[in-house]
Amino acid sequence: MLALTFKNASDYDLIREDDALAIRGFDKLRSRCFFELEVNHTDGSTDTIALNHSFNEGQIAWFKAGSALNAMKN
Repeated sequence: MLALTFKNASDYDLIREDDALAIRGFDKLRSRCFFELEVNHTDGSTDTIALNHSFNEGQIAWFKAGSALNAMKN
């Protein structure tokens, strides 16, 4: 599981109950990078929110492998 936090805590208030969400940036996952949360509102408007993670390079390798055991197997 990759825990994500809002870069700006106030961005939490931009999300509405009926929004469609998409996380962008998994293909560029590395330490000290951030993701973008694309928030598509039912009124047709969108917001983009920056999300942080705290994984280091070793944890990222485990995440990409599916688990630490899978990473150690290879």
